[in-house]
Amino acid sequence: MTGFPDYPFASRWFAHPRRDGLRQHYLDEGAGQPVLFLHGNPSWSYLWRRPILALREEFRCIAPDHMGMGLSDKPGADRYPYDLAARVDDLDALIEHLVTAGGAPEHGWTLVLHDWGGPIGMTWACRHPGRVARLVLLNTAAFPNPHGERVRPLLRLPFRVLRDTRLGTRLFLRHNLFARGATWRPLGVRRRMPAAVRSAFLAPYDRPAHRVAIQRFVQDIPLRPGDPSWPVLHGTGTSLAQFADRPMLIAWGLSDPVFDRAVLGEWQRRFPAARTRLYPGAGHYLLEDAHADLVPAIRSFLRTPPGA
Repeated sequence: MTGFPDYPFASRWFAHPRRDGLRQHYLDEGAGQPVLFLHGNPSWSYLWRRPILALREEFRCIAPDHMGMGLSDKPGADRYPYDLAARVDDLDALIEHLVTAGGAPEHGWTLVLHDWGGPIGMTWACRHPGRVARLVLLNTAAFPNPHGERVRPLLRLPFRVLRDTRLGTRLFLRHNLFARGATWRPLGVRRRMPAAVRSAFLAPYDRPAHRVAIQRFVQDIPLRPGDPSWPVLHGTGTSLAQFADRPMLIAWGLSDPVFDRAVLGEWQRRFPAARTRLYPGAGHYLLEDAHADLVPAIRSFLRTPPGA
């Protein structure tokens, strides 16, 4: 797949030796201090095209596609565990490869996190806190749901259908409803996506076998202690305070139906010194709705000396 709008990047792949050689796709653009972009579900590294184009002349921009997502290999559930711990292990292996064989520095990493990129990136950060220099948080979380064990009432029924029923499996795999819905107004964006951009977001998920990761991400959402990924998420949430001294930018699309003001408020409670930019007219894909202001804001934040 080629020819995605505003995505003029060279594809790279890392074959994971502990995953029977499964290949993870990633971008590695520019030089300088490393900036790691981690997407969520159901997006891929295409989400980061504008920040990378704006930053690659000053920074080394690295943006992986999680296994089963984007241009990475798409194994069946019998070949890959599709849980939070596996995602963090994959990220750890990729970064170790970049440090030991790819010339990337061991320290000074900026993490830019969206959606599932938050739990994945912050769990990795808790393993290697000395490597993390800055944090940019975009409609994400890295702690248990501030609403408690229950999904918000508005989302409870569709969430249960998607996650726990045969109809949900049909909607995920046959109809690609979750990925399609994320590109629609008002579910994922507030401004209509151009047709070519919407096609690019959906292109990696062109057949049922390529949509397994989308479903498994939703099924892996940890809401209560009995859920498989709960121990990882809970442990990360209790360890976040160690990053209170790092420069942090929180940018938030206030029209996100999932990562709402309660999630934003939890970040602000934990990190009261963080800079915050709010976008009332932006949805979950705030880089689509608010890129004209947000991309320069990220660039300005990365240029600011720590402590300034």
